[in-house]
Amino acid sequence: MPIDFYNKLNKAKDVYTFRDFILLPGLSKIEPEDVILTSNFSTDIKLNVPLVSSPMDTVTESEMAISMAREGGLGIIHRNMSIDKQVEEVKKVKRAESFIIKNLVTASPDLLISEATKIMSKHNVSGLPIVKNKKLIGLLTKRDVKFSDDINSQVSNLMTKTVVTASESVSIDEAKRIMHKNRVEKLPVINKVNELIGLITVKDIYSREKYSLASRDDEGRLLVGASISPFDFKRAKALDDYVDVLVSDVAHFHNENILKAANKISKEISSNFVVGNLGTEASVEDVIHRIDKFDGIRAGVGSGSICITSEVTKAGSPTLFAVSQIASKLQEHNLSKPIIADGGIQSSGDAALAFAIGASSVMMGNVFAGCNESPGNLIKIGGKYYKQYRGMGSDSARAQNYIIDRYSKKGKTIAEGVEGVVPSRGNISELIKDFVGGLQASFGYAGAKDIKTLWHTSSLGQITGVGSDELKPHNIILPGEDKY
Repeated sequence: MPIDFYNKLNKAKDVYTFRDFILLPGLSKIEPEDVILTSNFSTDIKLNVPLVSSPMDTVTESEMAISMAREGGLGIIHRNMSIDKQVEEVKKVKRAESFIIKNLVTASPDLLISEATKIMSKHNVSGLPIVKNKKLIGLLTKRDVKFSDDINSQVSNLMTKTVVTASESVSIDEAKRIMHKNRVEKLPVINKVNELIGLITVKDIYSREKYSLASRDDEGRLLVGASISPFDFKRAKALDDYVDVLVSDVAHFHNENILKAANKISKEISSNFVVGNLGTEASVEDVIHRIDKFDGIRAGVGSGSICITSEVTKAGSPTLFAVSQIASKLQEHNLSKPIIADGGIQSSGDAALAFAIGASSVMMGNVFAGCNESPGNLIKIGGKYYKQYRGMGSDSARAQNYIIDRYSKKGKTIAEGVEGVVPSRGNISELIKDFVGGLQASFGYAGAKDIKTLWHTSSLGQITGVGSDELKPHNIILPGEDKY
């Protein structure tokens, strides 16, 4: 049968990007400050701020993930490192905060003070519960040992033996009252037979009050995700004991080998599992029928600012188009799965468009790469500060070999990413504050009180490239510009 090559062009789909549309104003009955941005990243993970930092080695390690979660978002730890290192990065996030710390570092009463000091330094803790036969018998703090002359004495000679404790059913308010009344900063938690089961610190209580929108698990610890290759079953299993969500990290998920490998992982892990990246209705159809369990979808192929996939291969699915394709197919199957718009988002306005077309959260690399909390190096150029930023398909990222299978099972011979620098943006908290303000203003213009309302009520307008330029500041010399 002859191939109708002309119709391949004639019937080609219109593929749009964020530059091609604008959110049209609508009748509004709410003010921006009344907009609620709470949304799901995956089936079981709800975020108060639906912003997610991308799993890239110049964007998200533990420091970024901690800061993202504290601000109500989520960080996905990149996988361009050993399994042990990635697990440790996840553990750092989980240890950063908790109402009741369960995995405690303890010491026995016959330990030498010098050894106890080394343990505190190694684990970066300011105190040690002293335990004998699982029972709490004392507490030793850095303040106790700071001016001790006899470092070869046993801990039992210096520890505080009368320890203020709380029961395992203690509430936050009760813990605060006990700590205030007794002027203590650490409150061991014991069960009915005096066995130590946890520790509450004043630092963690203050943090809960300061970061009221923080993303937390049932134990009060910060939420964190980690990226995996569908082919790396060992990594997935190692992370599953500690992480809240595992995120597939391949450029083109719609691949026979990847679908098989991902389905195997989905059956063996207890964490939420996000698949992707996807970009077409056909890819979603196959995921629905081939993956037994998935909890969200990353949408977008080739849209990132450091991605050259679409340039090198002329293959891709821009994020806005990908979100619309995936959302339509899920709706056709009456499936409610969160969609993560991933790639090409430069502003809160872009994010608003992604939400309007069906996304539940947005994932960004470039926007967050310039923040102080990213692992990229700070560089000074011409009196201004920048941070290193590179694509995971760049030659330097692929040289570490952990990420080489992101673009194919055995790795491709060409680079699909570039590396460079982005302007330093300061602390993540201020950036997210501005981003949230922009989103709330967008929702206010559209007359939507939340993301689901925006899905139903928003209207979009199509603009030309010339029109897109007109929407920016023009015919004016801005401060810092030197062209007169």
